[in-house]
Amino acid sequence: MKARRSLSLGLVAIMLFGTGCGSATGEKQEDERVPIHWLTTGDTAAEVIQDDDRIIEEINNRLGIDLTVEIVPEGSTEKVNVAMASGDFPDIVTGAYGTSATQQWIDDGMVITLNDYMESNSSMKSWLEEYSWSAQDGKYYGLPFITQYNVANALIVMRQDWLDNLGLKYPETLEEMKTVLNAFTFDDPDGNGKDDTYGYTCEKLSSASTTPFDWVFFAYGLPYADYSLDENDNVIPWFEDASFVPAMKYIKELWDSGVVDGEFMLNDSSKKEEKFYQGKSGSMLAPMFRHVSRHENSLQELFPEATLAYGKSPAGEDGSFGLNRQGKSGMMTCITAACKNPDKAAEFINFMVSEEGNNLLRLGIEGIHYTMDGDEIVYNEEERAKDAFSENGWAHALAWGSFYWPLESNYIPETDPNRERALETVEIATECQVKNLINQKTTVEIDKASVVDDVFVQYFTDMLNGKIDIEEGAKQLSEAWRSQGGDEILESVNEVYHASK
Repeated sequence: MKARRSLSLGLVAIMLFGTGCGSATGEKQEDERVPIHWLTTGDTAAEVIQDDDRIIEEINNRLGIDLTVEIVPEGSTEKVNVAMASGDFPDIVTGAYGTSATQQWIDDGMVITLNDYMESNSSMKSWLEEYSWSAQDGKYYGLPFITQYNVANALIVMRQDWLDNLGLKYPETLEEMKTVLNAFTFDDPDGNGKDDTYGYTCEKLSSASTTPFDWVFFAYGLPYADYSLDENDNVIPWFEDASFVPAMKYIKELWDSGVVDGEFMLNDSSKKEEKFYQGKSGSMLAPMFRHVSRHENSLQELFPEATLAYGKSPAGEDGSFGLNRQGKSGMMTCITAACKNPDKAAEFINFMVSEEGNNLLRLGIEGIHYTMDGDEIVYNEEERAKDAFSENGWAHALAWGSFYWPLESNYIPETDPNRERALETVEIATECQVKNLINQKTTVEIDKASVVDDVFVQYFTDMLNGKIDIEEGAKQLSEAWRSQGGDEILESVNEVYHASK
């Protein structure tokens, strides 16, 4: 999505009402419609929806509802939580999955189970069966949407022109990676005669759930994305796995040699990308898919001949490799206990995750938003712009943020000039995805996450900077992590792990 909303202060950014303005295919009359009020974060990058939006009206007519959508500013899940805590419940609510606030909705009876509505709503049923582990005591309290659950898009992106200048190829092993990063740093890859480049830049480390050096840990044999197992088949922290110490030594060797951005702990996504685009770094860990063109175009603004290289993450001596950790977080859409027409609310949710709903939100209404020329889709961009479709064939504003994002549904318009390349990066990145040992977060994990993450970040940083020996640091990290909530986390995840076997 390219355009961003311009929003005023206050909870509700947009209110959309069934206007009774008619539809190309709808048959229901306005006086038959059932009111449905949906509170959601939406997608902050989506187009602004106007009151007379024809896609909303089409949904109203197809389902016989009168849909009101409230989208909170900045996609803030916290503002959804505040609205729910006020007691003024909508019929349907979308909040963050895997958080204490959303769990509280369940514990306090603020949302209802969906089990009774599954048989009459086949798309919803299929969706929930895909996430069968999300049920609590056999009951589904909402449709989870887990980001990067089955797909991934992050890759280590390099300057192909620098590789060509140095007579190198994209690295396939850790040893080749070390060679490339050293050459990018010390062998004047841009040919300007200055010592002004380094090999690798990334974003700052902020938690134990993912690091900018995951590709090293997986190459040294870390078997799961979230935890590991000891010799007694009990769950242990991933940094207690035998792969951790040798991987940290490799990372520290890169750090000590100066091939890693010395300020990476100050980088956010924009700062990292800026360094790559400005020719300071020869590689970065970055999202690809629909960002391929953005990365290359931004790079070529200063370096017109520059091109991108990407591939699988480097492998270790035994062939192990990996880069992307399988996701555990995302959104969850629930029907609240205040809903007077839960059957209609369930029908709406079913529509939103159905093929019919996907086609409407991506293509629009045939003859208005698009036409078919044989098998080719011809978009009417002028009409689509009136109804909150993003330009160049991208979907309607309701398509993303609650049930889907483009990556998760592998959606990119047929008209995109880099479509095949974008899809190729997803295929490669997903091949580099490492699965979780345990799919869901426990409530204890959620409650203790911030404290134990701080422990990990501190010890990782101290080991990297040489303030503590790596073997001793790994031992102290384990002790501190366990004593500050980690043992309670392990007790809860071990219960889930052994119960699922």
